[in-house]
Amino acid sequence: MNRSELVNRIRSTKSFLCVGLDTDPDKLPAALKGKKDAVLAFNKAIIDATAPYCVAYKINTAFYEAYGVKGWEIMEATKAHIPATHFTIADAKRGDIGNTSSQYAKAFFDTLGFDAVTVAPYMGADSVRPFLEHKNKWTIVLGLTSNSGAADFELQKMGDELLYEKVMRTVRSWGSPENLMFVVGATQADSFVNIRRLLPDHFFLVPGVGAQGGSLSEIAQKARNKETGLLVNASRAVIFASSGDDYVEAAALAAKNYQIEMSSFI
Repeated sequence: MNRSELVNRIRSTKSFLCVGLDTDPDKLPAALKGKKDAVLAFNKAIIDATAPYCVAYKINTAFYEAYGVKGWEIMEATKAHIPATHFTIADAKRGDIGNTSSQYAKAFFDTLGFDAVTVAPYMGADSVRPFLEHKNKWTIVLGLTSNSGAADFELQKMGDELLYEKVMRTVRSWGSPENLMFVVGATQADSFVNIRRLLPDHFFLVPGVGAQGGSLSEIAQKARNKETGLLVNASRAVIFASSGDDYVEAAALAAKNYQIEMSSFI
């Protein structure tokens, strides 16, 4: 999915919601626990229920890789169930020497068919560029994250700027707003004004809304641009909105409520 298609989808849906399929088998509703293919059945039901209200799905690969071959099969089947109208993200946080990154890019873009993959930039340009070489695909680089460990490196001074600022300023020259996004955590809302000045045209993938306490309204006011420029991710707050038999209806309602709030900013 290219940029214009993504922007058009946001405008037509009046939503910039990304639903995170971080499906933990231990948190499945009681009605599904112990059943064969429970995770896949859950994912399909959540996708069907939330698709009218979101524009993207993010699959955190760790929740599938943990179960070996079976987990990869579930991830692939989940990806295949997502409508072609929706932007798909492999939240894999890859990044290695060039020839290894080329294989990671092939795995997630060519084999699994994702639109985007998250990438760690620590190893520099040659670890990121193989992802950027894929046409109509997106590389989502970790920028300023919402975890407490961000203080260990990202928020440390590096000359006249913070490390995350140097990362973003440097990485932006490796691609363009047509194929490069940045992860900026929702709990870092006060930093969005400065980050948007640094990157006026790029899209941001924003995790941390909902269960982690990020404010959707504050983010939208401080971080959106003329084309919205945001994909705000909600995972647990949507997919585990209920642990009861009404989990499908609860997920749909949670996604709808986000969409209603988001529509006022589009």
